[in-house]
Parts: sequence; structure tokens; C-alpha cells
Amino acid sequence: MSSKVSPSRPLRRESVESWHLETDVLIVGLGAAGASAAITARDAGAEVVVVEAASAGGGTTALAGGQIYFGGGTPTQKACGIEDRLEDMFQYLMLASGPSADEARVREYVDNNLAHFDWLVEQGLEFKPEYVKAKLNNTHGDEGLIYSGNETCYPYDEQARPAPRGHKGKAKGEGGGALLMDTLIASAERKGAWVLYEARALTSIVDEQGRVVGLVVRIDGEERCIHARGGVVLCAGGFIMNREMLAQHAPRLLLSNFPLGNPNDTGMGIRIGQGAGGCAINMHEGFVSLPFYPPSCMVEGILVNGKGQRVVAEDVYHGRLGEEMFAAPDEKFYMVIDSRNFEAMEKPPLGGYSVAAVGETIEELEAELALPPGMLAHTLAFFNEHAAAGQDPLFHKRPPYLKPLDQPPYAAFDFSMGGGAWFPAFTFGGLDTSLDGEVLNAEGEAIAGLFAAGRTTCGLPRWGAGYASGMSIGDATYFGRKAGAAAAGC
Repeated sequence: MSSKVSPSRPLRRESVESWHLETDVLIVGLGAAGASAAITARDAGAEVVVVEAASAGGGTTALAGGQIYFGGGTPTQKACGIEDRLEDMFQYLMLASGPSADEARVREYVDNNLAHFDWLVEQGLEFKPEYVKAKLNNTHGDEGLIYSGNETCYPYDEQARPAPRGHKGKAKGEGGGALLMDTLIASAERKGAWVLYEARALTSIVDEQGRVVGLVVRIDGEERCIHARGGVVLCAGGFIMNREMLAQHAPRLLLSNFPLGNPNDTGMGIRIGQGAGGCAINMHEGFVSLPFYPPSCMVEGILVNGKGQRVVAEDVYHGRLGEEMFAAPDEKFYMVIDSRNFEAMEKPPLGGYSVAAVGETIEELEAELALPPGMLAHTLAFFNEHAAAGQDPLFHKRPPYLKPLDQPPYAAFDFSMGGGAWFPAFTFGGLDTSLDGEVLNAEGEAIAGLFAAGRTTCGLPRWGAGYASGMSIGDATYFGRKAGAAAAGC
């Protein structure tokens, strides 16, 4: 075997001198997708080996808040008195997935999401039937239901009836992801999946017909060959930690000062899939965020640019706001509040925003920010006049956050990209796959023996401007199960 193994150059089966291990299904990565694939393949009776580059499982999901996008009448929604229809969920997710939305994939997920909810409960995940109405990134306690996207915002609320669909397992605050992964990994281990830690996949192994029959894996510093009789499932995460790949495919994400991922989100799974003939799509797209709430009172402010003009409805999900910043990285942006919400200066948002200026009048604030004379005053006067009548003709901000800012003094937070704010980001591009997780080539043909799921693929979430929390974990767990079943021959 060559000492210069590359993901872009699969090893030919005839070059394999001996197999280190043989199994039915070989999975790369023990995150949400990999664990779900392992559980499903084991339930189908297949032998399963998982290779995990880290010393423990969990992947990026273990670092996340743990929301999962469910709807259409889940037990948690019903227990909280929330009415929801599958068709409204479908229409919303089509909007949230943006111009590149895969209608068949969205339909597949929506139509089966209630059964998928039950599957997660069967694995041991518990959802507390309590709904939190406040504008939050996640529930502070172990409550199980929250709005997690733009459902109540224009124009989404006019095309799909809003409902809270962000479901979190019974864990405090941001511990939902860790709880989910503990639950899935425990289930996979109970069912007999064998996990090899500190085992890094390097490239695929293909036979004479081009079928993927295994992987070259570095174990204890040695390159080992593992045979997969049924299939290889790539669940190795995205590429937010690979600056070279970002520069090539998604250079705008290099502007982020907080890559959201684990150290192994280097794109290796994508590269292995490409080396075997797989096609990577939507590689330019990703999620960028400006987490400006809580406190929810910040949503009552107005966001203005360096010209003193509003740029967006401030009640949108923080990913939508982040898109505005990334579209104009050299522009100045300020969130203006009045004295009613000065509590935000005592406990500013999570993102680390600084107070740029305070003024006894809006004209004084305008001067402190060095905005064009009269522009901010005009912007605020126009906003206040219509907000008092419950209207926002420019951006359609909705109640309960549409309130006049008419209680001086005023303050402004610096939301600019150079102002010290926190701008987390992750990738959406990846391998093109069928609904069963088969990796597809440029002609849309399945590559025999190769499957993928999670952020290694271009899955359900495809557009940062419309993203809702929970779409990624919902995608990873559901389509991870599909890939595991297909690799097991189901």
C-alpha cells in the first residue's frame, strides 16, 4: 500500500494484501447521522463497525443546543395545546430551504417526521411537554418546545400557518445536543455496534467495477484496510474547519470569527466521496448568524446601517440577520433601542456586542455614531409613526415586537462585523445523495456500495437566510437512518 494515501485516489481492491476487519456496514463518524445509521443497520441484522477520528463520539451535534425540527402534530405539540398541520410544515420548510430546496427530500422528511419522533423516543430520548413563548435561541430550562426559525415572520407567516416546531430533549439549556448524542450512542452500543475510536478514514477501496467495498483507515498510526460487505456510510461532518476548502468553495464563510463545528469537520468525508466518483453540490452555501437575542427586548429595536437606514425586520431569526451582515462586511450596523430596554446594556446578548453610543435625543445619538445628519432621526420618525398604528410598511415587522421607540434616552449596539460581535457559521454543501442515502455521481447515478448522511451531504437545510434551528439534526438523524438501512440491504 502506498504511504501517500489520498481521499481523491481510491485504493484498488487487488492492492489490498489483507483485511484488518470485515463487517457488513462500515460507518465513518459517530455524530447524529452516524449513530442513527448504526442503530438502524443493527436493527436490520447487519454487523456494524463505526470508525471515529476523535477519542469519543458525539460530533458537532454534541456541541449544539439539540433542537430537532418536528411538526404536524407531535405528542409534545399536542400536550402543549399547539395545533399544526403537516402541510404547513412542508410549506414552511420549502421556504426555509430556499432556492435550492429539494422538494422530494422535504416531502420525505415531513411525511415521516412523526414516526421519526417516535423512533427517537424509542431510543430513550424524552421531550418535556412544555412550550416557551419567549424569543430565545433555545429553552433555558428543560422545556421541550420553542419557535426556532422565521415561522412568525414575514413572508413565512403568510404562506404557512406558524407553529413552534423546535423540539429539544429533556436537558437544561444548551445541553440538548449532548443528551441526544448520549442517548443515540448508548442505543447503538446496546444493539452491538462496534466503535473504533481514534480511527481516521483516509480513502475508499473499490473493486474492478468501481463498487466501494471498504476503507483505508489509520489506526494506531498504521494504515489498515476494513472490508464492508454491504456498504460504507460517510457521516464525517462538514468542512467549516478546513480553510482551504472554504476558500475554494465558500469564501464568504471565512469571514466568520466562530466556526461552528468540531475539529474533525474538515471535509474528509466529502473528499472521500468525491474520490470515489461522488458529486458535491451547493458547496458555496452555509449558515451565518448574529445571535442578538436573548434578551428578547433587543428585537424591539431597529437595525440601521451606516447611512442611518433600516435594513431588515428585526423580529427575524438570528440567521437572517447574520446574512445581512455577511452581505455587506464593510458596512456599519447598529441596533438602536430606547430607555425602556436599557436592561440590555446591563446584560447584553450572548454574541458579545458593545454599546457604541448613548444619546439623550435621537439627534445626539446620530451625531455620536457619525451618521449622515438627519437620516437616523427621519428613519426613527417614520418607524414610530407607523409602529404606533401597528404597521411596518417597509419590512413587515410583526407584533409583539413592533413598538415605537419613543422613550429617550437612546442607545446603539455595534452589530458590525468589525465591532467585536460573534458571527458563528457552518457549511451546507456536500455530497449529492438519493433519498436512501446513496451517493450520486454527476449524472445522478448511484455509486455502488457508497452512502452518506448528515453534513457530509447536501441535505435538508440548503439556505442560510431561511434556516431554522433543528433542521440539521432532524436531517442527520432521519437520513442517517435511511442510509444505514440501505447499506444493510433494507
